[in-house]
Amino acid sequence: MRTGWAGTDWAEAHWLNPPVRTRADGSELIVEARESSDFWRVTAYGFVHDDGHALLRPFPDGSAVEVTFKLDFDRQFDQAGVLVRGDEEHWVKTGVEVSDGVPQLGAVVTHGRSDWSVAPVPGWSGRDVTVRVSRAGDALTVRARSDAGSWQLVRVAPLPLGDPLAGPYCCAPTRAGLVVRFRSAVLTAADASLHP
Repeated sequence: MRTGWAGTDWAEAHWLNPPVRTRADGSELIVEARESSDFWRVTAYGFVHDDGHALLRPFPDGSAVEVTFKLDFDRQFDQAGVLVRGDEEHWVKTGVEVSDGVPQLGAVVTHGRSDWSVAPVPGWSGRDVTVRVSRAGDALTVRARSDAGSWQLVRVAPLPLGDPLAGPYCCAPTRAGLVVRFRSAVLTAADASLHP
C-alpha cells in the first residue's frame, strides 16, 4: 500500500497492519490508529499483540531511521516512534508511550518475549519528538530528543534476526481515535560511534 507520503524514503514502503486511515498534510503524514492495536509478546501480561501499525522499508547496515512526531497524545499506552522488525518474534519498538498519565521515553526489545524500559519525559508533552535508530553490525543504537534539544541515549539493543525492516509506528492499546502527526521520516547514515 502506498501512503501518499511522496518525496520521502517511505514513498514506496508498505504498512504492517494498515491503520484506520492516513492522509498527507503537506510533508507530514497523519495516522489514525485502530483501537486495541499494539506490539507485545507474553512478558508480565501473558498476551501476544502483533497488530500495531508500522510503515516499513528495508533497513540496511550502516544506516539510521529518524522519525519525528508531535507528542500531543495523553491516554494510557498511546505510543509512537520507530519499529525495527525481523519477524513477529524479533523486533524493537522505541519512542514515547504514555503510562500512568506520564509520557515515557523508552524501548521494547523482543526476542521471543518482550522487555520494556522507560524514563519519564513530562516536559516533552506538546513538543516535536525525534527518535533515531542507528544500525551498525549486530547492534541498534537508539537516541531521542525533543525539539532541537540534545540527543539522549535510550538503548543499545541486539539487532532483530533476518533482514530487518524499519520505519515509523504507532499503537492505541486502550482506545479508539488516537491520531499521530508524523512530521518526517528519513533514512540517513548511522551514528559514527556509540559514544560521542
